[in-house]
Amino acid sequence: NKYDIRRFKNPVAWFYEPKVGEAVMLEMLKEAGVTLLFDHRLQEKTGVIKQGSRVTEIVMQNGARFGGRIFADCSYEGDLMAQAGVSYTWGREGMDQYGESLAGIREKTPYHQFLFDVPGRDEKGALLPEISPGPVGRPGQDDKNVQAYNFRIIATDVAANRLPWPQPRKYDAERYGLLARYLSEFVKQKGRDPVFHELTLIALIPGGKADLNNNGPFSTDYIGKNYDYPDGSYARRDEIWSEHVDYVQGFYYFLANDPRVPKSLQDEVNQWGLPKDEFLDTGHWPHQLYVREARRLVGDFVASQKDLQTELTKPDVIGMGSYNSDSHNIQRIINDRGMVENEGDMQVPVKPYQIPYRVMLPKRAEMENLLIPVCFSASHVAYSSLRMEPQYMIMGHAAGVAASLAIKEGKPLQDISVKELQDILKSQAAVFEYVRTPQADAFQIIHTKMAPPAPARFNWEY
Repeated sequence: NKYDIRRFKNPVAWFYEPKVGEAVMLEMLKEAGVTLLFDHRLQEKTGVIKQGSRVTEIVMQNGARFGGRIFADCSYEGDLMAQAGVSYTWGREGMDQYGESLAGIREKTPYHQFLFDVPGRDEKGALLPEISPGPVGRPGQDDKNVQAYNFRIIATDVAANRLPWPQPRKYDAERYGLLARYLSEFVKQKGRDPVFHELTLIALIPGGKADLNNNGPFSTDYIGKNYDYPDGSYARRDEIWSEHVDYVQGFYYFLANDPRVPKSLQDEVNQWGLPKDEFLDTGHWPHQLYVREARRLVGDFVASQKDLQTELTKPDVIGMGSYNSDSHNIQRIINDRGMVENEGDMQVPVKPYQIPYRVMLPKRAEMENLLIPVCFSASHVAYSSLRMEPQYMIMGHAAGVAASLAIKEGKPLQDISVKELQDILKSQAAVFEYVRTPQADAFQIIHTKMAPPAPARFNWEY
């Protein structure tokens, strides 16, 4: 164990430095004999070769070709899935499509919302940057908008390992004019300066570092600027990616340097910076955009709100989920009083629920040898809970076993023995039931008694 976990009395002990996680995962792949290929991107538009309802080969942009009997699209974007010609969607369903009370455009929600009235137009009546001109739509209505992306920044307050916040390639301080107005109003209304964790979640990890995420009404989420990403061309996605880099870098650079930022807040922000020993090949900046949601498969079965709240058990269970329904904001708009509001946030608890094998399967008539364990078949509401990396890993585990069974049995993925799939998964420690035990309850009580109160900056949200 590289870390003495006794030093950590909060759940953050479960989280690790990226360089450590990467090293361990590479070791695991090597141990399992997996050949890992970097810089192999599916050829755009013509990267999937099919015969009937089967994929037979995929072609990379660099000319590499890979044939196989079973394929799995484990990407955030689902390009193989889309090129295979199966049904998919993106955005939000309306309330009526699957009978979901949480679906569609949402009325004003309390989380990550402006705490005070902030006008959305300048003195000349022009819309401030980073606000959508509308139309907003009516509550419960469907749309093709997606929840905001950001970069999860790893920062350090250890001076010897700290780099200053970088100025982005394209920096315009007025892009953050709304943030400046909000900070000014915050001071007036609260009678104090804001602190850093009120603008960005700060979750401590080993090595004197922290994982920074979105928090509050104007933070690292680049709201409303990713709508073209799910079904966009590679070129358009690359543009959106770069725009997100500029925006998030600019957010921290603004807080660290702009004279409109209260001094105590600015001093605190400048105690942090990018660590010298992380992400060495991408300028110490995370190499992955946080694509919270993009395309979603539409299979014969589509998980929806009821599968998180009432219909919790499944005959073809392959694992479990338990994270709350969590969608980040989707629009930043002006209300009928001319004040700024964010729209789309959803924070609704769920009970532990079973994940069915079916969510990974395209419609039988469309494709019989393709598994989708990331852009799986779910409504926006259901995806908002299932979209966590542990669930991706759970479904990825099941996808690997299902692929081997389909090859062994010589059957379409829809026809494999689900019982055998479940037996193998259980033998490999997959969890199908949530069972409270006295030991677990006792551990939780002891943990709570021994741990000091967790400050707000330790809250976790994805």
